[in-house]
Amino acid sequence: MFGKAGRRPWTVAALAAASLAVAACQPELTLTTQAVSTEPSVQIAATPGDRGVDPGTPVVVEARNGLLTEVQVTGPEGLVSGSLDESGTTWTSEVDSLDYGASYTISAQAFDARGNTTSEVTQFSTLEPEKFFKAYAEPAEGDVVGVGVPITVNFNKKVKNKAAVEEAMVVRTPEPLVGAWAWKDNKTAEFRPKDLWPGDMDVTVELNFEGVQARDGVFGRKNTSQTFRFRPSMVSIVDADTYTMDVYKAGELINTIPVTTGKEGWETRSGTKVLLTKERMRLMDAATGGISEDNPEYWRVEAPYAMRLTYSGEFVHGAPWSVASQGSANVSHGCVGMSESNAAWWWNENEIGDVVIVENTGRPQSNDGNGLTIWNDEWHQWLERSAAGAVFTQPLESEPEAVPAPDSPDSAQQVSLQQ
Repeated sequence: MFGKAGRRPWTVAALAAASLAVAACQPELTLTTQAVSTEPSVQIAATPGDRGVDPGTPVVVEARNGLLTEVQVTGPEGLVSGSLDESGTTWTSEVDSLDYGASYTISAQAFDARGNTTSEVTQFSTLEPEKFFKAYAEPAEGDVVGVGVPITVNFNKKVKNKAAVEEAMVVRTPEPLVGAWAWKDNKTAEFRPKDLWPGDMDVTVELNFEGVQARDGVFGRKNTSQTFRFRPSMVSIVDADTYTMDVYKAGELINTIPVTTGKEGWETRSGTKVLLTKERMRLMDAATGGISEDNPEYWRVEAPYAMRLTYSGEFVHGAPWSVASQGSANVSHGCVGMSESNAAWWWNENEIGDVVIVENTGRPQSNDGNGLTIWNDEWHQWLERSAAGAVFTQPLESEPEAVPAPDSPDSAQQVSLQQ
């Protein structure tokens, strides 16, 4: 959560006579040299000032060598929520509890082992930034997507303090997953787990940006939260050597389909790809790729049950003209082709965001932006673009307990690509 890392909490200290906190719980131990002190038993002081407090910083009230009996922090919207620790010496406000440009009053009371009490009222105000940034997360609230889709956060201003921003973006899942944010550019961050999402689960994304600076003087205005869902995983593995596509649903093999992939000079790219579009019928014209009609490789066909893999024109689709080669030869111009009946079945099983993994074509595909290609980064490559490094997702409970960051990216159990 923001406000914890990189900030020094400001405090109201209740200063009691020395070494009497234990004696307060055990009256028979009150006879100490400090017991005869003539100084006031409790003093209250505020630091480091009363203006321009960062609202991302928690309010902390401490009783040193004494115990707190009451703490109230009051602002424009009433009492600020907080809690007293088990020792009774420290009260801390909840993170996210302060607003920009607001005035607050602190009333604190403490006592020492002799039963002497004192109270004092102090005030402070929070800063009012001149510049704010906005951020929008995808998938959106209520969306249902395939397991190949990353979480993407788009910013309207360039982000310089990337580590602080990453730490303010919390991903919650039913079970912890190791993952990381990586920066596509200075205004776009993407989150993916080390391996594909497990599927069939809700995910909540919290953007806790209030009090966070994207760069010096540019603050997040408010905190937001949204929940979307991953549908049961669909992962299809195409093997160009065996001319087959194995189709896995929720990790179980449900079908093996004869296919053809790109022929020599037109090889399909090997790698992990995400389905981008879904069309019942697609007109494929080689002229859109710069191939003239007098070229022997020119084609213009209607392909049924087409789903796009890359922006440059790789699809999975029905190819009734190549049925004789499906399962035995690679004859396409880069697409994965199958019979129309198999294509209809596969098209109905898959949705945008589902995954196709192509193997053994001899033409690798990197994370080059030709489609949604993030899964082609090795984990160490992904982490090179992260400022805060690998983290565990947090649990979905309304009051989650913090999960520590992994000691290494390999410390979490891997999720099979077939899941």
